[in-house]
Amino acid sequence: MEMIKKTSSNLQKYGVVIAFIVLIVFLSTASSQFFTTDNMWTLLRQASVNGLIAFGMTLVILTAGIDLSVGSTLALSGALFAGMVVNLHVPIPIAIVIALIFGLVLGLVSGFLVGKAKLQPFIATLVTLTVYRGITLIYTEGRPISNITSDEYAMSGVLEFIGRGSILGIPVPVIILFIAFVIFYILLNKTVMGRRIYAVGSNEKTARLSGINTVKVKIFVYAVSGVMSALAALILVSRLNSAQPTLGIGYELDAIAAVAIGGTSMEGGRGTITGTLLGVLIIAVLSNGMNILGISSYFQDVVKGIVILVAVLSDRKASK
Repeated sequence: MEMIKKTSSNLQKYGVVIAFIVLIVFLSTASSQFFTTDNMWTLLRQASVNGLIAFGMTLVILTAGIDLSVGSTLALSGALFAGMVVNLHVPIPIAIVIALIFGLVLGLVSGFLVGKAKLQPFIATLVTLTVYRGITLIYTEGRPISNITSDEYAMSGVLEFIGRGSILGIPVPVIILFIAFVIFYILLNKTVMGRRIYAVGSNEKTARLSGINTVKVKIFVYAVSGVMSALAALILVSRLNSAQPTLGIGYELDAIAAVAIGGTSMEGGRGTITGTLLGVLIIAVLSNGMNILGISSYFQDVVKGIVILVAVLSDRKASK
């Protein structure tokens, strides 16, 4: 009996890692195209956008919140950036900084609604999701802003390098993803703010009584989520060479899925950034593998939904 309990505990603890390894082995066996150097870099490049958004989402969910506006924040930040470069001829490095600050401001709005106005995170970010998407459509007039990396714009090579460049054969988006991972790992495990984030998610009332400014913590995590969405927007805009008004639709679901699969409790207070990274990779491997195997995108959504359900049920069992 003791051995069974121990085995069950280990499966819950290392289940994500085991699932990831099994998935890699299965797809490598099913298709010789999967486990190749080119495909692995392609897979990681595709995972970088969801990974950056999911890192910000992890902080939000750790505080028992949720951010549904990340996709709309991405679209609006990307559209603003493209508009500055194409219409106003702002040098790309300056436009990048402004876009990141703009993402921060958009995140702060959600954080203020949740932390200061005391709205439910679901309602608050549903509002910002709708408003930001509407502003994006108004700003772009429903049309894409294209040819952003054209040579006629100042330092266009900088943006092209961010989305499509590589260093020593490693794609720049992948490098950005792992730099972000290190930063978030340090934030959550080595800083006072990290401990406060966990405390607020575990028991907000106790955290408040112990002297933690819970409002500031909530505003902080939503602001970070906004910045990460803006950073993901820059990578996407560079890769596509355009800012689409519909960019980012559904991205919030992939980010939440990655966080849930990675073992972060949707009730807050428990989870790791390492788990989120594994969740991101599992989703990327699933999507990439199913594309290689020729599985319809409709079935892919079903598979992702089932994986999320299993992850959430496993989390509930672990909580009990």
